[in-house]
Amino acid sequence: MPFWKLTIEYDGTRYSGWQEQKNARTVAGEIRSAASKFFQKPVELSGAGRTDAGVHALGQVAKLGSAVPADEVALMRAINDELPADINILKVEQAARDFNPRRDAQARYYLYQISTRRTAFAKKYVWWVRDRLNVELMSEAARLVAGRRDFEAFAEKRADDRSTIIAVERAEIRIDGDLILFRIVATHFLWKMVRRIVGSLVEVGRGNLDVDDFRALLEKQPQARKNFSVAAHTAPPSGLFLERVVYDKQDLPDLVAACPVKKW
Repeated sequence: MPFWKLTIEYDGTRYSGWQEQKNARTVAGEIRSAASKFFQKPVELSGAGRTDAGVHALGQVAKLGSAVPADEVALMRAINDELPADINILKVEQAARDFNPRRDAQARYYLYQISTRRTAFAKKYVWWVRDRLNVELMSEAARLVAGRRDFEAFAEKRADDRSTIIAVERAEIRIDGDLILFRIVATHFLWKMVRRIVGSLVEVGRGNLDVDDFRALLEKQPQARKNFSVAAHTAPPSGLFLERVVYDKQDLPDLVAACPVKKW
């Protein structure tokens, strides 16, 4: 059976996440449907990660398998012709039978966009925070996230999560126009982990949580969790992007906005 590696971008606003579900419209479901029409046969499809409802991707990766051979260029064009406008296959490559897009990934990059102003054009791709934020304090707190630690306090536990210990390679914040960008790089992530880290960092920026309190949350100090509900400050999905999935060591790319918001 031939297999292909797909690199995919999508606007997750209209979808109930990546993973296929009964009675729900999902990104993987749309891709499976489009590929099945091309091959006129059922296909195999698996992804590198499960983005939640409303979360976007700049570089999701999936493995597609079919009993019917196909040229990569023709396959990409045919699937894109069947897909809705908010899902796009960026690249199709031959893949080995044993390629596993989830287990073989060495790192995943997530990007979160916080807008400091109301925007008419990018509102689906940002979290507009009306309060003035102290970006220096947010950056200081963000740097504490890197390292190998138990992120149970920032996760919504799934039944199939075997461990809440994650090795975060890097976490950084920078300003781009009227956006505050947060990027986090790790081998994998827990459900809602990135959004809950972002929500807590925004509370640091608002002055409702100081950097030491944030550190205490990372260190799972009981008193910190008693004083602050991480779950209650989960950032909305609109600002979150799966930026890329890496399968070999690469230089860290520049941190840039997915959907810029010009500074006025």
